[in-house]
Amino acid sequence: MPAVDKLLLEEALQDSPQTRSLLSVFEEDAGTLTDYTNQLLQAMQRVYGAQNEMCLATQQLSKQLLAYEKQNFALGKGDEEVISTLHYFSKVMDELNGLHTELAKQLADTMVLPVIQFREKDLTEVSTLKDLFGLASTEHDLSMAKYSRLPKKKENERVKTEVRKEVASARRKQHLSSLQYYCALNALQYRKRMAMMEPLIGFAHGQINFFKRGAEMFSKSMDGFLSSVTGMVQSIQVELEAEADKMRVSQQELLSVDESVYTPDSDVATPQINRNLIQKAGYLNLRNKTGLVTTTWERLYFFTQGGNLMCQPRGAVAGGLIQDLDNCSVMAVDCEDRRYCFQISTPSGKPGIILQAESRKEYEEWICAVNNISRQIYLTDNPEVIGTCLHSTASQNMKNPDTENDKTVPQAAGSTPDTEELIAPGTPIQFDIVLPASEFLDQNRGSRRTNPFGEMEDASFPEAEDSLLQQMFIVRFLGSMAVKTDHTTEVIYEAMRQVLAARAIHNIFRMTESHLMVTSQTLRLIDPQTQVSRACFELTSVTQFAAHQENKRLVGFVIRVPESTGEESLSTYIFESNSEGEKICYAINLGKEIIEVQKAH
Repeated sequence: MPAVDKLLLEEALQDSPQTRSLLSVFEEDAGTLTDYTNQLLQAMQRVYGAQNEMCLATQQLSKQLLAYEKQNFALGKGDEEVISTLHYFSKVMDELNGLHTELAKQLADTMVLPVIQFREKDLTEVSTLKDLFGLASTEHDLSMAKYSRLPKKKENERVKTEVRKEVASARRKQHLSSLQYYCALNALQYRKRMAMMEPLIGFAHGQINFFKRGAEMFSKSMDGFLSSVTGMVQSIQVELEAEADKMRVSQQELLSVDESVYTPDSDVATPQINRNLIQKAGYLNLRNKTGLVTTTWERLYFFTQGGNLMCQPRGAVAGGLIQDLDNCSVMAVDCEDRRYCFQISTPSGKPGIILQAESRKEYEEWICAVNNISRQIYLTDNPEVIGTCLHSTASQNMKNPDTENDKTVPQAAGSTPDTEELIAPGTPIQFDIVLPASEFLDQNRGSRRTNPFGEMEDASFPEAEDSLLQQMFIVRFLGSMAVKTDHTTEVIYEAMRQVLAARAIHNIFRMTESHLMVTSQTLRLIDPQTQVSRACFELTSVTQFAAHQENKRLVGFVIRVPESTGEESLSTYIFESNSEGEKICYAINLGKEIIEVQKAH
C-alpha cells in the first residue's frame, strides 16, 4: 500500500511557516473530502430511494394484477387463463417484493449508514478541531503581543511574571490543540479510504445476495410456467394475425362493391321491394313540430318489435315505444318539399307521426311492413302468405296518398269491439299492488280514499268465519288499469295484452305475490308474510272475470266501484296464478251463485 503523507507532531510546538503551509494542504484535502462525501451520500441515498420505490412499485403491481379479476369487463369471455396467469405473477411479485425489501434494508445498513457515520463523526471531528486550533492560535498570538510590550523597569516584575504565565498557558493550549488537530488530519487519510470502500462492499454483497436468492427462488419453478405462458401468447398472436388477414380480406371485398351501394336511391327506377315484411329496421327522419308553422326533422333508428314501433337514438342503450301499430293505418303524404314521407295514424283515424325514408325502396317497404303489422299477421302461422295477400292494399296506399284511413285499414269482420271501445288510449298501467289504476281516476275526479283499494287495513277477515265458500290461491299481481266497459270479456283479454306488452317493453320483471282468498262475500288479497289484507273487493262488485284462452295461468277480473260524484269507475286487475285460472273463475262464479241463492231466500 503506498505511503501516506503525514504532519510531523514534533513540529507542532514550533508552528513554523513550513508546518503551516503543509497544514493548509491537509485542510484543503479535508475540505475537498467533505464536499465529495456529501455528493457521494446523495448518490447513495438516491440508490436507496430507488430501491425503496422498487419495493412499493412491486407491491402495487401485485395488487393491480389481482384487481383484474374484479373488473367488470363488458367483453370478459376467455379471460380465465389470463386471470390464473395474473394470479401466479402476483404471487411472484409478492416474493420479489420480499427480496427487494431485504435488499433495501441491507443498502441502508451497509452502504448509506457508513457514509453518514463517516461524515458525522470523522469529518465533523476534523472541522471541530480546526476551529479549536484556530482559537488557540489566536489566543497565543494575543498573549505574545502582550508579552512583547512589557517595559524594562524592575518595578514591573510582578506584571512580567503574570504575562509569562499567560504566554505559557496559551502556548501549551495551542500545542495541545495542534497535536490533536494534526493527529485527526493524519488519521483522516486512512479513514477516508475505508469510508470509500466499506459502502461499496456492502452494496456489492447486498446485490449478490439479492441475485443469488432470486435465482434460487425463480429459475427452477418458473421455467415451465414461462414456457407455457409464452406458448399461449404466441398462439394468441397467431390467431390475431389470422383474424387480421380475414378482416383485411373482408374489408377489401366490402370496399370493392359497386358505387350504387353508397348512393341513396340508386335503384329508383326498378327497386327490388319485399312487400311481405313483418318486421323492419333502419334509419328514418322523424318530423317534430316546434311551433305553429315550424317543424324540425330528426334522424333516428326505428325498428319494429311485435306490434310496436320502437325508436332508438344513436348511443342509447335501448329503444323506446313510439307507437302501437296494431289496427293503425299508414299512408303516403306530401310533407313540405321532402320526398318519401308517410304517416302512421291511430286506429281512430287521428294523425300520428310522420316519417321520411331515404329511398323509394325503404319508403315502400316500411309502408308494407307497417300495413302487415297493423293487421297482426305476425301472430298467425303463415305471416308471409298473408302478407302477400295484403300487397294490393299497400300498393293502393302508395299510389293514392290522399286515401281515407278507413279504406287503408278495413275493419275486421265479426262483432269484436274496437280497442278504444274497451280501454281509452294512453290509460296508465299500475304494476304495483299498492296503487291500482282506479286510484289514478280518483285523483282526477278530486276524491280521495283512505286506502288505494277502498278498504281499511285489518288483519282479521270476519266474512271468512260464516262464509259457505273459502278457497285460497297463490297469485302474482301483473298490473291494473282503468277500462271503459264491462259488457264483454274482451276487455280483460285486451288488458292482459297491454299489461304484458308494457312489462316486456319496459323490462319490468318484479311481481307482487299474494294469497287470493275467494269467499261467498269478498275477494281478498292477503300478504303471505304478515297475513295483512292488501286489498278487498266485494264479490258483488266483480262484473267480469275470465282466464286467458291460451295461457291458462293468466286470470283477470273487472271491478265496478261507485265514486263520490255519483258515477262508477271500472278497473281491470290481471294476475298470474300458480294453478289454472279457470279454477279461480270457477270459485268466483260459485261465490256469485251463493249470493244469488241467499238473496232468493
